Amino acid sequence: MTQKVAVHGTGKIGEALLSGMIRAGWTPADLLVTARRQERAEELRTRYGVTPVTNAEAAKTADTLILTVKPQDMGTLLEELAPHVPADRLVISGAAGITTSFIEERLATGTPVVRVMTNTPALVDEAMSVISAGSHANEANLAHAEEIFGAVGKTLRVPESQQDACTALSGSGPAYFFYLVEAMTDAGILLGLPRDKAHELIVQSAIGAATMLRDSGEHPVKLRENVTSPAGTTINAIRELENHGVRAALIAALEAARDRSRELASGNS
Repeated sequence: MTQKVAVHGTGKIGEALLSGMIRAGWTPADLLVTARRQERAEELRTRYGVTPVTNAEAAKTADTLILTVKPQDMGTLLEELAPHVPADRLVISGAAGITTSFIEERLATGTPVVRVMTNTPALVDEAMSVISAGSHANEANLAHAEEIFGAVGKTLRVPESQQDACTALSGSGPAYFFYLVEAMTDAGILLGLPRDKAHELIVQSAIGAATMLRDSGEHPVKLRENVTSPAGTTINAIRELENHGVRAALIAALEAARDRSRELASGNS
């Protein structure tokens, strides 16, 4: 891999992407990073052998720019990058709610932009990254984005019109599962189990259930029915979930996350 790639904003996701790319075969010498704090830049240099540079230097040098800054910081970053980004650079945005058109309008005409929403399981190479093309991005640009983000998990192409929904489902999705595990752990304690044992039971059950969903090819309804015997414990628990409107609450929560993604796109911080 000979193309130079620059990661702007090397927080947890940016660092996970760097480490995943190196494991997948990228040479550290071809990876550039930018960071607000000099000590953070040196930490990344020491840990991965990558080269810290300024935003302007990255724009001039790298073939691909990956922007992993917070949505509210994107406008400022683009102002800094714009004078230095040639129209043949591939720009990949990982900021929630920021549209490709927002970026295209601030860079040279014809700049290819790809929008990606990944999630925190990138830290363990189990990310779900959703990829959409901007107006000027071609098949090669999309394939390159898939190659990069495939280093930390699975990728899926969708029309950009579906990105806000994907942000709600998978971008924020891990938090919902953590929330559910937290609640189930508390329930286990209420039922008389020590916290560590409740946690282990729930986490392994979650891993097993997720693996069955991924590998069995069965619909989740079928898998649930296989656990739900007549007049048994499971159906009594599910009745309570339905009585408390858990399904409706989940749908409302995802709608709220989608709406917030749209708000971020419109510039409401």
